Amino acid sequence: PEVPLERQQNALGSGVVISPDGYIVTNNHVVAGFDKIAVTLSDNTAFGGSTVKVVGRDPQSDIAVLKVESKKPLTAIPLANADDVQVGDWAIAIGNPFGLSGTVTVGVVSALGRSGLPLPEGPSYQDYIQTDASINPGNSGGALVNIKGQLIGINSAIRTPSGGSVGIGFAVPVGIVKSVTDQLIKSGKVVRGYMGIRPQPVTDAIRKAMGLPDDSGVLVADVI
Repeated sequence: PEVPLERQQNALGSGVVISPDGYIVTNNHVVAGFDKIAVTLSDNTAFGGSTVKVVGRDPQSDIAVLKVESKKPLTAIPLANADDVQVGDWAIAIGNPFGLSGTVTVGVVSALGRSGLPLPEGPSYQDYIQTDASINPGNSGGALVNIKGQLIGINSAIRTPSGGSVGIGFAVPVGIVKSVTDQLIKSGKVVRGYMGIRPQPVTDAIRKAMGLPDDSGVLVADVI
């Protein structure tokens, strides 16, 4: 009979310090499924073992919060006002693509409100910022900032036919990041309201098939 072999799996991602007392935000898919998590800051300060804990994970938005036990206050990133982010703004992506630590790439905010993307990370709650700043494997969980150095999003996914960046990257916008991290820090989980229906956009084909005068509103596809 075949004997199953144990396999050790390692992965590298990025993260962002959001408070001086050691809270760090990253992607859920960066930390999900791993037994041991180590954190190395840009000044090479390292945390591991009992000095790192997972505060909470939210697969629906692909956001997770870690907490490191630091002997000194950490430098936290300032948050941008979510309503101020506009298409055409400069966007700067920071992270560790392909294991190359502390990499900075520059682009613009290509689009806002991207959703319905079939991503392997599987988040069901999507309202992405699209950017052409180069985002590659290892960038996940890293910061997308404006020219003031303020966080506008957490780099989360790419659309690519090759496995590398082709200028279509997606980041969870800062408004969702703040809402999710606040709840994870407070209670370790995220609670969302829901209407009890499954909505579906009214496409032009659906409008014609149902004889609707226009494509405004949504179609109730299911009652839950």
